[in-house]
Amino acid sequence: MIRRTLITILAAITLNTECMAWGQKGHDTVCFIAEQHLTSRTRRHIHRLLDGQSMVYWANWLDNASHTPQYAYSLTWHYKNIDAGQQYDDVPPFETGDIITAITEQTTKLRSKTLSKQEEALAVKMLIHFIGDLHQPMHMGHKTDRGGNDVKIKFFGTDTDLHTVWDTDLVEAAHRWSYTEWATQIDHTTKKTQAGISQGTPDDWARETHKITSHIYDITPEGTNISYDYVAAASPIIEQQLLRAGIRLAALLNNIY
Repeated sequence: MIRRTLITILAAITLNTECMAWGQKGHDTVCFIAEQHLTSRTRRHIHRLLDGQSMVYWANWLDNASHTPQYAYSLTWHYKNIDAGQQYDDVPPFETGDIITAITEQTTKLRSKTLSKQEEALAVKMLIHFIGDLHQPMHMGHKTDRGGNDVKIKFFGTDTDLHTVWDTDLVEAAHRWSYTEWATQIDHTTKKTQAGISQGTPDDWARETHKITSHIYDITPEGTNISYDYVAAASPIIEQQLLRAGIRLAALLNNIY
């Protein structure tokens, strides 16, 4: 029985790699940045809610949980596919839910103040992950290529795909930092800049990410061999998106609590 369950889970992971985002380092960085911008009241509440564990502890949990029977309903909640030639506002919500509907739903639940502690903790664990996903450009990728998973390219001569490169490879190639070093190095904005980043809605943030995604497709056709010049051009985008995600996650939680 255990072996059969493991095979089922591994098969699901193989078939649904488009829902993975940023890799562990990126999600940890987003949550660590967010923790630095929580109000004292929000920080205390989250601390109690997560039984003393940090948001970083749960940053990547949903990538694995979504592939288990208990949370399989959330598989499509990590992304929203927008094909070439489509505008963001022309794509209706997924019937099974997408990243925008998921963020909206979890936020609404948390604001209702009617959840049990277990339900509230689950909503927070989901929200902290989805805000990170929302800022990984390939989570606004094309349905026709599964968010870049089917765009075959090379990374310094090694065969890979566009989604994997933006998930993990570029983050590691840009800087060999720990998640705390990432946060320390990129999170030094002014209060005014932070306020500007926090403006808008998840829909606004998704439109912003989609523009970046379109640019990435333009500069990375099938067969591209990514090298130093591409890494240099991508690094500021990655830094920008991780910082935006962290600050926006904190602002959203502060607003809720």
